[in-house]
Order: sequence, then structure tokens, then C-alpha cells
Amino acid sequence: MQNKRLVYLALAGGAMTVPCLSMAQTEVTLYGVVDAGIGYEEVKGPNGFSQSRVGAVDGVNSGSRWGLRGKEDLGDGLRAIFNVESGFNSNTGVSGQSNRLFGRRSTLGLESDQLGTLEFGRRINLASDWIGNVVDPFGTSFRTANLGSTFSAANTMRVDNLVLYQTPSVGGWQAGVGYSFNVDSTRTDNAGLNPGYATGDNNRLLTAGLRYSNGPVYAALSYDRFNPTNGAPGGQSPARIQQYIVAGSYDFEVVRLHAIFGQTFDGWLQGQTMGVTPDAGGFENLGTYKLRDGFRANSYLLGATLPLGASKVFGSWQRADPNNASLTGDDKSMNVYSVGYTYDFSKRTNLYAYVSYGDNYAFNRDASNRAAAVGLRHRF
Repeated sequence: MQNKRLVYLALAGGAMTVPCLSMAQTEVTLYGVVDAGIGYEEVKGPNGFSQSRVGAVDGVNSGSRWGLRGKEDLGDGLRAIFNVESGFNSNTGVSGQSNRLFGRRSTLGLESDQLGTLEFGRRINLASDWIGNVVDPFGTSFRTANLGSTFSAANTMRVDNLVLYQTPSVGGWQAGVGYSFNVDSTRTDNAGLNPGYATGDNNRLLTAGLRYSNGPVYAALSYDRFNPTNGAPGGQSPARIQQYIVAGSYDFEVVRLHAIFGQTFDGWLQGQTMGVTPDAGGFENLGTYKLRDGFRANSYLLGATLPLGASKVFGSWQRADPNNASLTGDDKSMNVYSVGYTYDFSKRTNLYAYVSYGDNYAFNRDASNRAAAVGLRHRF
């Protein structure tokens, strides 16, 4: 009877920690986010292409989700940890991330104050976690406004079959390294774990990072290398897409300033999905990845966050300069300008709004993207 009462309290009380009766050193937390609003987006491209949409949007400020996380004290400073998180569309109730049950995150691991953290499963890479979530004034939210438009490795890259180790923080310094044996198990060009297939028949990813956090100062460095399947164009030696990012921010209390620089080599880690990318130019299209030997792009971001009591105003300018090595056929420099606003009704509920404009979007000459949205977010 007591167990049933605890489960009822967990479901009725929102994000709360519930101790397990049979093991006093174990706890589980139920949490979630619901985000919904109204948005507008217009895409224009070469040859008179134009498309726009006004309607309900969701997951703008934060992706709608619910999740469970927990830990068990194993003694001697060692803890077992897990985190499962399910994304959904708040306007339809449909599951996100290709209809996965726990598509946002599904990890199990060990954690130690002295030894660090070791995790297995599905989660975001270090560029998205340590730079996108922390340094970008838009975080990894607000769609085209966040740094994923010009820093593809930090575009909330969720990775299957990942083994990730993060050191403990020592004097503000922390390092991490992870390897995915199969980036996306749902892709048909991956062999998965079927008998008779080599490891190289899967898309694989190496992710690594180093960061420093001390008071108002935050700095981070990330490196990601994507090794495509042997079945990718190019046979056994296709291009290995690589991206490194250097980022930092400083909080002056009256304003927080943000700066990010990165370089990408031999391709792009997220394919352009606007519908204006020409199917020409000699590049290899892998859906969410594009390979091109010799391609290079420099990416930049400058931003600021201005706290105003319960309100916050933030903005950024992004730019990606390709070296005209024919990734899309145009390879024009892309700029994205964005401004956002939030107002906190309480610690859990806030209003948000943003506008964003991108020119030569997705490296295509005369392609542009305009987006705006206003909505409400509640966290529990």
C-alpha cells in the first residue's frame, strides 16, 4: 500500500524525488517540459522557389518531453545512474525522434566524485552538451536561431550506441571523450549488429571535449569526427567529416557575452532539409550527412544576453564561410541574425518569442529563411 502511495505522489506532484522503500540510498525523479505556441516561417530559394507557413508550433523554447532519472548509492562514493527521456509533439501527442519511446535520451552508467562518469546508450554529443547548451545564447533551442545552423556538430546531435566518459571537475577543468559504434540504428545504410557485418559497415562518431568553468568565465573546446559506413560513396575510404569548435562566454552580470569559432572539414554533419538544395554539384547526399573531400567551412558566432528582472533579451549573429569546394554547388557564405525574449511568470512557466533571418541559407545563393514564434513553456 505504501509503494502505491509513493507512485501516486510521483505522478501527481511533478518533478519530485522518490526514495525506494527497499533501498534507502536509491532515488528516482520524474520531470518534463510542455512547450507550445504559434509560429511563422518563410523559405525562399533560387528560380523563384518560395514557401511559407503559419500555424501551431511546439518545442521552440525547449523540446516537449517527459523523463525519469535516478541513482543508487553503491558505496565508496560510487553511484549507479540512469536517465530515460521521451520527446513528443505537444500539439498532437505524437512521439518524437522517429517515434522512439526514449528518443531524446536513454543512458545507464556509473558515477564517482573521484573517478568521473561513464555512460552507455543514446544521448547528445559533447559539442551539443558543453557548447550548444551553455555558450549559445539560444542554447540548442529556438530552431534556426541556434548555432546548429552554422555549427553542425553542435546541432543537438543525438547518438545511438555511445560509450561516453567524463572526468570529474578539478579546479574548474573537465574533459570528456566518447565513441559511437553505430550513430543511428534506424538508418538503412547501417549494418547494425547483424551477424556477418563488419564494424565499418556502420556510421560511427568520435566526440571529445575540454571545458573550464569558474565564476563568470566559461570556455570549451570540442572535436567531433564522423566516420561513414563502408557503403558510403568512396568505398572503403570516404571522407571523414571533422569539426572542432572553440567557445567562451563571460558574465558581467549586467550582460553576458558569447563568442564561438569552429572549422568543418570534408563535409557537413547535418544535411540541408529546406528543399532548396540543388541535387547537383557533385556532392554525396547521405540524408543527414553530406560528404565532400576538400570541403572546409569556417563558422563564427557572436552573441549577448541581457537579464532584465523576470525578463531576458538575447541575440546572436552567425556566419559560415565555405571554401567553394562544391558541397552544394553554390557554397555561398551564410549569415543568420536572431533576437529572442523570455518572461518568467514563475520558476516553472515562461513566455517566449523570437525572430530569425538567414541569408544564403544552407550555403545556397539567394536562399533565405525567415522565422518567428511566440509561445508558452511549462516545466514540471
